[in-house]
Amino acid sequence: MLHSLPLSLSPSLSLSLSIYIYIYTHHITRPNITEQETEKPRHTERESTEMEKIEHTTVSTNGINMHIASIGTGPVVLFLHGFPELWYSWRHQLLSLSSLGYRCIAPDLRGFGDTDAPPSPASYSALHIVGDLIGLLDHLGIDQVFLVGHDWGAVIAWWFCLFRPDRVKALVNMSVAFSPRNPKRKPVDGFRALFGDDYYICRFQEPGEIEKEFAGYDTTSIMKKFLTGRSPKPPCLPKELGLRAWKTPETLPPWLSEEDLNYFASKFSKTGFVGGLNYYRALNLTWELTGPWTGLQVKVPVKFIVGDLDITYHIPGVKNYIHNGGFKRDVPFLQEVVVIEDGAHFINQERPDEISRHVYDFIQKF
Repeated sequence: MLHSLPLSLSPSLSLSLSIYIYIYTHHITRPNITEQETEKPRHTERESTEMEKIEHTTVSTNGINMHIASIGTGPVVLFLHGFPELWYSWRHQLLSLSSLGYRCIAPDLRGFGDTDAPPSPASYSALHIVGDLIGLLDHLGIDQVFLVGHDWGAVIAWWFCLFRPDRVKALVNMSVAFSPRNPKRKPVDGFRALFGDDYYICRFQEPGEIEKEFAGYDTTSIMKKFLTGRSPKPPCLPKELGLRAWKTPETLPPWLSEEDLNYFASKFSKTGFVGGLNYYRALNLTWELTGPWTGLQVKVPVKFIVGDLDITYHIPGVKNYIHNGGFKRDVPFLQEVVVIEDGAHFINQERPDEISRHVYDFIQKF
């Protein structure tokens, strides 16, 4: 889960405070590749036959072993998940887009699921994450992809497009709008100044602190809190309340089955949440490393999708930025903005058929 900062505040705390992730392409390590079969998830009876067609392999890239799920043949669509998620977040889109003539690939990003999780936050800058993906494409012999991102995956996708537009045919991004780098303030400092110390990104900064709070809950309960939230208010975790501050519905929403929830929980029970938390802990590091790219525009064709209940859409100034010229200024090839009525943060899972249609309708133009 990740969202931008208010866009209507002073210039030093403006839209460019939201995310600061770039990739220095000259520092990408070309991979030494091996592949192996990895564990396949259990699925609902309705989807099991099609889901079993998804292939699971492990690729050595950029110094880590990365698990990927793939299905289909044709032009490649690369799906990037968010926090706390996995390749599995794209299960519906993998099946839908592959049936329409696309080769769909969804990795567990560095730190998640069956992909390696280096322990140090310093291993989670944008340089590392996008470097992993470039190495993956090089191994697979893929020159260009259609890129699809959500949450942290959307953040990574923006910077992927900034630094390697030659590898991207078009981008469909969800939830997190683009924000350019602010050279005047580190991102975590900006979050703290605007939202206070209880803001979730601030609470995630100190290694071990939030992990101790998570330890008081079973993993299924933690995943349920994250995935079922529908409040558009800024998510805060006061120390005196911790995760109790986030209300959990008694029953799961229709889009999230017990089996789906259990699959997420089973993976995070094995790995913990540190890998994903390290993305937040590397925000300032990425900012420090990316000064040379301040002011760069995203120059690939883009479609942006957000739910009207998404926390990202209700931050002061974001709607104005998206709809009144700021977004188009920074992303000049922005072609479509779609606001999903009654859609919350995990829109690709909550409204799978609608999202699959939106992705297909855009990428089939190219």
